[in-house]
Amino acid sequence: MKKFTLVFSSMFIAALLHAQAPATSVAQAAPVPAVEIAKVLEFKEATHDFGKIAMGKPVEFDVIIKNISSDSIKIENVKVGCGCTTPKYEQVAHAPGSTFKVTLGFSNMQEGHFEKYADIFFNNGLSKQVKFFGEGYKVADNSAPANGAVQKIKGTNK
Repeated sequence: MKKFTLVFSSMFIAALLHAQAPATSVAQAAPVPAVEIAKVLEFKEATHDFGKIAMGKPVEFDVIIKNISSDSIKIENVKVGCGCTTPKYEQVAHAPGSTFKVTLGFSNMQEGHFEKYADIFFNNGLSKQVKFFGEGYKVADNSAPANGAVQKIKGTNK
């Protein structure tokens, strides 16, 4: 038992000493400066208000993006928060100065306020989160009022 305690204590002390060792040269390398997305891409509308929309009625909006850099840019992926949002985009290189879009379709199935997000990922490690929101309302089963004149013509209203 004494040997086990001695071996275990030695391993514990060695682990503590190793944790206190100076960092390796890889960790000490200068960090690569992050490129600000605002210096590469210009977004016409990164937040969209749908206003009031009927439940179950699909809607969509376009996120218009302009490449203001001197290099080509490519959309690698668009991740959405739920299955109620569908992104459409072209996965091609967009030349400097060109304008392109990501279409976000949304099918609301709830009443009340909603707020959703989509993350757009570009090459070179760039990404942008866009937000859309609005208010869903339930459409009445019979949204048109009854017309008494039609009933009189049919002869069912006496």
